[in-house]
Amino acid sequence: MGIARTHDEDYETREFKTLVALAAMERRKDNGEFKGLTSHSSIVDLQDKLVCVTSGVSFFGFALVNHLLLHGYFVRVLVANQEDVEKLREMEISGEMMGCKSKIAVVMAKPNEIQGLMEAFDGCCGVFHTSSVADPAGLSGYSKSMAEMEGKASENVMKACARTPSVKHCVLTSSLLACIWRDNSQYELPPLVNHNCWSNESLCVDKKLWYALGKLKAEKVAWKIAEEMSLNLTTICPGLITGHEFSYRNPTATIAYLKGAQEMYANGLLATADVRRLAEAHVSVFEAMKTTTAFGRYICFDRVIQCEDEAEKLADEIGIPRNKISGNSSDFVFPNCFELSNKKLANLMSRTLRSCYAES
Repeated sequence: MGIARTHDEDYETREFKTLVALAAMERRKDNGEFKGLTSHSSIVDLQDKLVCVTSGVSFFGFALVNHLLLHGYFVRVLVANQEDVEKLREMEISGEMMGCKSKIAVVMAKPNEIQGLMEAFDGCCGVFHTSSVADPAGLSGYSKSMAEMEGKASENVMKACARTPSVKHCVLTSSLLACIWRDNSQYELPPLVNHNCWSNESLCVDKKLWYALGKLKAEKVAWKIAEEMSLNLTTICPGLITGHEFSYRNPTATIAYLKGAQEMYANGLLATADVRRLAEAHVSVFEAMKTTTAFGRYICFDRVIQCEDEAEKLADEIGIPRNKISGNSSDFVFPNCFELSNKKLANLMSRTLRSCYAES
């Protein structure tokens, strides 16, 4: 895998420019360094298969990178610092990297620098913004300031996408939390929660649901920029992202998502999404965008936590007391106060699978 090995600021700058110019990297061991082997002319042949993934070392971002590789894409992983480069290298060494490792490159750019983002996206036909903000202080929770950072990063990424001629499509990873926190104090809400539903920003602030607020801000500003700058955008709103060791590998987002878990559980809105299925959904939506059959928002989940046994199992996986999820409720299946619907995404993926079988 062509991961940049940096030693000082000058070397980092040279390596960054080299990586941005290349569509893929191949490994050559030469005095302990890795060097790109792909010629600049080959970029033209890769225009429809070169994509960039932001936060590609996060729990979900890395799963998405793997799925893109398995689908034959060349992937640039956007990172903000050398620590993330080392994490990616450790993942390669541990054997977690799937697909052809010569098809991956790493680029460094800060989310608050639009010009740097444009340089990172240059040559890519698509960008996956996984919208992952790290907790700079470790496992201290997702704060209001992090919600603001999430929104600003999304705004910058969307502007960079819109200003980069090669970028034709963008997929933003939002959250189901951007759909379900609605204010029912003034009128009765419809029972069906689907891609047309939006959370209420004031309600998120009042309840201190900072993770929901961050995802809501990030998605709303993304749609605003997309409309103003004619960017072809789709967004995917997953439930709590689960998978192997998810609470260990994705602790801040997991704990932050579960703020308000008892209320979500009581209303039938606490849903989970397996990280591998979510990655596959992103690839399916992106490929469908090329034929204009994918558009707008998609809700993604594979399980709704509806009874005490399911709540207990989820709590055990995370390592928290069961009542943090289900409260003091007795063991019964809740009535359908609300009903979640991912029919739009299910229909799209079904069409994608039929298309794949037809071509094989």
